[in-house]
Amino acid sequence: MHRKAYFYLVIATLCWGGNAVAGKLAVGHVSPMMLTFWRWFFAVTIIFAMSVPQLVRDWPIARKHLPMLLFYGVVGYTTFNAVLYSALKYTTAINVTIEQAAIPMLIFFINFVLFRLKVSLAQIGGFSLTLVGVALTASHGNLTSLLELTLNFGDALMIIALVAYAVYTVALRWKPVINWRSLMALPALFALLTTVPLVAWEVSNGTAIWPDRQGWMIAAYTGVFASLVAQILFIFGVEGIGANRAGLFINLVPVFGTLLSVAIIGEDLQLFHILALVLALGGIAIAEWGKPPAAESQTG
Repeated sequence: MHRKAYFYLVIATLCWGGNAVAGKLAVGHVSPMMLTFWRWFFAVTIIFAMSVPQLVRDWPIARKHLPMLLFYGVVGYTTFNAVLYSALKYTTAINVTIEQAAIPMLIFFINFVLFRLKVSLAQIGGFSLTLVGVALTASHGNLTSLLELTLNFGDALMIIALVAYAVYTVALRWKPVINWRSLMALPALFALLTTVPLVAWEVSNGTAIWPDRQGWMIAAYTGVFASLVAQILFIFGVEGIGANRAGLFINLVPVFGTLLSVAIIGEDLQLFHILALVLALGGIAIAEWGKPPAAESQTG
């Protein structure tokens, strides 16, 4: 019944796994805020070319929900990606991808606090496995380092990105009833506009790097696949099975991101990475198997 939603979510997480690799490859070829700007420039150009007639039809409803659409663009699109690309200056693509496994746990926590959505014991077990995997990666295989607060600065930055995307996912329950093209186009436009001051900040600090050939290729990939394809499919997935269950599929980002990092960048695959990946996959399998009988819907 939910096979389409599962398919959408798998493809979305594959694109996001590649996003962390693209961000790592971008270092030295395009600066983080410049990459964020061009990512959304490409995405906005494409989605508006596809969506203008639909936007005109949806405008009466969309206009009433502009604050929420602005929120989606600023928090889910700009904040998440700008912080993620900044984190990749200080930590590895493998770490960034595996740390994103904390997003499902945050989604469940926020949904429970705000809406008292049911969580099964199996799902709690899945969260716990995810948490251990994230801690294992963030501490570089040395859990005692967490007690000494010796996290890499890039890993610490990722906490901001993780919270931002979890909040965005939960907030999708309030999305207006408009076509998916309009739902993608307007937040993307707001994301593009909010990256302008970030680029200005980079320029004023003398840290801005205009894209070279590799930088343009990376920006194009993030604009098409990590932005449009992934975001649209993720929205479809959330519509199909709800934010809690859809959020669990983000645990696949570490799987795809780690494999792509090893294959494309040549990063070292450590034993603790493998253990973290097993924990991430185990967490999603256990939590999905043990979901509450009346699984939460997108609107509930």
